[in-house]
Amino acid sequence: MSVHDEVRFDFIRYANCWEDADILAEALRIKKGDNCLSVASAGDNTLALLLKDPELVMAVDFNPAQLACLELRMAAFANLDYDETLRFIGIDEEKERKLIFRDLRSCLSEESRKFWESHPEYIDLGIIHAGKFENYFRIIRRYMLPLIHRRRHIDLLLDQKELTAQKVFYERVWNNDRWKLLFKIFFSKAVIGRFGRDPKFFRYVEENVALNILKRTEYALTSVSNYSNPYLNYIVKGNFPKHALPLYLRRDSYQQIRKNLHKVKIFKGGITSCIDEHKEIKFDAFNLSDIFEYMDVPIFHKTLRIIHRAAEKGARVAFWNMMVDRTIPSDFPIKTDFNLSEKLHLKDKAFFYRRFIVGEAI
Repeated sequence: MSVHDEVRFDFIRYANCWEDADILAEALRIKKGDNCLSVASAGDNTLALLLKDPELVMAVDFNPAQLACLELRMAAFANLDYDETLRFIGIDEEKERKLIFRDLRSCLSEESRKFWESHPEYIDLGIIHAGKFENYFRIIRRYMLPLIHRRRHIDLLLDQKELTAQKVFYERVWNNDRWKLLFKIFFSKAVIGRFGRDPKFFRYVEENVALNILKRTEYALTSVSNYSNPYLNYIVKGNFPKHALPLYLRRDSYQQIRKNLHKVKIFKGGITSCIDEHKEIKFDAFNLSDIFEYMDVPIFHKTLRIIHRAAEKGARVAFWNMMVDRTIPSDFPIKTDFNLSEKLHLKDKAFFYRRFIVGEAI
């Protein structure tokens, strides 16, 4: 069984893709001419795949609101310059976002255009701030962090420093009793389910969510640069600073993505439906986000088999586990690259995932 049949898909769950595109790019090893299949989410990592000049990036999502996020990003990249794009989507201040949207809306599908026209407040806010998950982090910033530390310490957390000094700061300053207690509350299944994700997304979760995320957070705050971490900066400050932008928003990514926008093809539906409707395409790379967390084991295995049938020999498969263990069985014709998976997981800037898995079709 999959929870996708039971949850709502008529609003923006994720206004950003909360998965590290840098390790995704390293995992998939996309080369010129490849066909890629990518879970769309908000579009960030789908656009990042264009940097390696593939032949096709098939963007797949059940949620038309998420596809609308991708379409509007693509319209911005196609019609605005780099700085205008950052202002429009919400990185920098922009007072005329609604006027800019009027110029962009003709580039959208009818469904996406109607979605944005029915939510002018999202345009005004900046589309990277318009998701349920982003609002959850807003609650954390407003209500949790001030109970744990003074503003000076919160700012110091993100200061540029050597990893040794970063670890000392965490152990001596940040990791107090209030941090541990409030973390357990704000990152419990009940709170994340109500304010961040969806309660049904936890159907297959058996372990202590808060404890697992705390362990990963402790690792990240002591072993991965806080200063250059886009996801931590957004959680703590409410935006991506210029020195810590996601891969697709970096200045040196802009022109290559813009040049390759025509290679993105959008499919509303699931991975298996997309593959069934495009039997003529063999894919060389699969960005599967964390979709397997929301499936029971039989459906997970069935989906893996369908993916393998659509894969070229040597195709790379990448996905995350956050709260549910879904690993590729050893007898499957997709073989896990354990060394690469662990290496990339250790430097994952989206630190809340418990596992990153890279496989190769044989």
